[in-house]
Amino acid sequence: MSDVTLTRAVVTRPVPALRLWRRVRPVLLSLIVPLLLLLGWHWAVAAGMTRLIPSPAEVAEYMVDFAVGGIWDDAFSATLHIHLLASASRVYGGFVLAALVAIPLGLLIGRNAFVRQLLDPFLQLMRPIPVTAWLPLSMILFGLGARSAFFLVFLGAFYPILLNTIFGVKNVEPRLFEAASMLGCRGNAQFFRVVLPAALPSIFTGLRLGLGLAWFVIVVGEMTGVPQGLGAVIMDGRTLSRTELVICGMIVIGIAGFLSDRVVVLLMNRLLRWSPSHHG
Repeated sequence: MSDVTLTRAVVTRPVPALRLWRRVRPVLLSLIVPLLLLLGWHWAVAAGMTRLIPSPAEVAEYMVDFAVGGIWDDAFSATLHIHLLASASRVYGGFVLAALVAIPLGLLIGRNAFVRQLLDPFLQLMRPIPVTAWLPLSMILFGLGARSAFFLVFLGAFYPILLNTIFGVKNVEPRLFEAASMLGCRGNAQFFRVVLPAALPSIFTGLRLGLGLAWFVIVVGEMTGVPQGLGAVIMDGRTLSRTELVICGMIVIGIAGFLSDRVVVLLMNRLLRWSPSHHG
């Protein structure tokens, strides 16, 4: 083997390991903070700093029972899938409806000055009202149950999507319109070939925020008397003074929200391949 061939072999040999490290490194970094929090949590409980919070091991044991049963055999054993599916249906249903209403409305408000002057003051007046303030009214309008939760999730997701869509449309670079006109793209065609692509990054930001708030609001939404759902589990845990059940519900909501966000990010990266600055 010549010196050149040997040098090439030495140089190229670490490449697979380097690629593997580049893939594993973000995962390892993302685990540092959760592991530190778990260690701090375990230390605080072991040191007797609190008697009301169970240890991580106790929560993990109950999480297993919550998912598959066979340990405690109580009313919540092996019911995780039931509550998760109930909450997910309300979260995704309310989120999709919010997106279907907010995105076209945001595009219209951002592009049309008359519509903006007509609707923007009213929307800005309603926006600061917290979702929790709508809880009594939602129960009056929709009754106790899933419809009230669906409405509250819709409200929670609606404004982030709407405002980010408006922002994206209003901040399209004027030079893009000039360049499109020079290339023969005029009139309504500019909306689909200039405005919508340029506003997509902001729209996806609104979708991510809206979906995150939808999972946030589901706990409030399921305070309306629904028998199933992660929010209902958390409320039952609070009523029964079962802190481990509350923590399990929080963990499941966090994981479900994270995975939902990853799906939106994957879709965003696929649709925005032309934009190198947008990869979540």
